[in-house]
Amino acid sequence: MSVMSVRLPSEIEQQLMQLAEATNRKKSWLVTQAIQDYLERESWQVKEIEQALVEADAGDFATEDEMLKKFKSWGVNAN
Repeated sequence: MSVMSVRLPSEIEQQLMQLAEATNRKKSWLVTQAIQDYLERESWQVKEIEQALVEADAGDFATEDEMLKKFKSWGVNAN
């Protein structure tokens, strides 16, 4: 396991300390969880964007009828 130093604004440090106390967790555990959650979410988003670009490059787009049906399912009148 590696060690890393991070500069935090005072208000974030205060929130982190309060959450650590309230959850009976170490600050380092909370920070590790936050970074892990962020990396998972961002990695998912990058993969989705890359896949969408592949589909767009292949000309794989929804038809106008498909989009109208989708808007209608959301309660949006797109006509």
